Amino acid sequence: SGVTTLPAFGDLYEKLRTRYDLVSFDPRGVGRSAPVLCEDDQQLDAYFQQDTTPDDTAEKTELVDSTKRFNAACEKNSGEMLPHVATTEAARDMDLMRQVLGDDKLHYFGISYGTELGGVYAHLFPKKVGRAVFDAVVDPTQNAEQGTLGQAEGFQLALDNFAADCTSQVEDCPIGDTAQDVKDRIAKLLKDLDRKPIEGIFPRQLTESAATNGILQALYSKDFWPYLTQGLEEAYDGNGMTLMLLSDSLNGRSDNGEYSNITAANISINCADDKPRYTPQYVEGKLPEFRSASPLFGEPLAWSMLSCTDWAVEGAAEHPDVSAPGSAPILVVGNTGDPATPYEGAQKMAQALGKGVGVELTYKGQGHGAYDSKNKCVQDAVNGYLLDGRVPKAGTVCS
Repeated sequence: SGVTTLPAFGDLYEKLRTRYDLVSFDPRGVGRSAPVLCEDDQQLDAYFQQDTTPDDTAEKTELVDSTKRFNAACEKNSGEMLPHVATTEAARDMDLMRQVLGDDKLHYFGISYGTELGGVYAHLFPKKVGRAVFDAVVDPTQNAEQGTLGQAEGFQLALDNFAADCTSQVEDCPIGDTAQDVKDRIAKLLKDLDRKPIEGIFPRQLTESAATNGILQALYSKDFWPYLTQGLEEAYDGNGMTLMLLSDSLNGRSDNGEYSNITAANISINCADDKPRYTPQYVEGKLPEFRSASPLFGEPLAWSMLSCTDWAVEGAAEHPDVSAPGSAPILVVGNTGDPATPYEGAQKMAQALGKGVGVELTYKGQGHGAYDSKNKCVQDAVNGYLLDGRVPKAGTVCS
């Protein structure tokens, strides 16, 4: 939800207000724009507690059945919306907003999924692109499986970096003696939780799945690493509250137990965009590859590929088309330590946009995105383009 996010993080973009009015929106199916609704709050509590690393036939059956129930609820509660939430339609909505706002060109700052949305917009309306920046870049050349495997590798890299950072400090790392020890203890914690959950936020317990989601959330930003250290330290003593708070944050659950529609919207937009539909048998065959990419996150991410199975609407394509011949230059910013949109995606996006359009900038840092890291080099480059029209030299590196 851009309506929620921009005010919450607006101070990070204060410099841009010297030239622009900052306008964000809820894409169709999201937040206040005819939101896709699937399961209710009580059902979602159960959905996010389920075992996403099934060990036997019964657990596999329950995971598949849970996914079917969720998808059936989406069709029942939002069936009329599901065919109309694809990224191409959101891009056309953006051009309508451009016209309503009276702008000849769309000046655009897209982050994470916003880079895919911006790329699709540039493909559909290349002559309407003004000054545009893509940060935390989705790889537009990958299908759903490749993108999920890339995330497994990306989050494993972030975990490696977190463990190395903790054990390299002057003070002792409270969750392990070496980087490998940190990761081994986390793996043991998750195995123990698979057998026996611990106290979380009453009445919910911290399950293996909830703990994994909490760890994933903390790896999105280096600012969250201290909370991850705290959450793991507590969990080793039988207290799962901090990891569960992180998990709730990832899933859009508020303190009063109400969920935003972030999960329903995310799944419905992905399933409208992505053509592949994966079977449980296919996923099982891919588990060794995913485990190799990430011993910790590979398996649950592989099983997440079932989310569009039996979806009510067919997916549009294997991957988005972002070729934009004739567009103004688009600054594409990749972060070498990005877990959710791995660094390689920036180069692929710059190439796919086309020669003379995609201009790649590298940030050697941690976390999902570069501009919000407050790195001066990155911010100077982005601000220089958006405010003054100065296109950085392709291949610029910030650290």
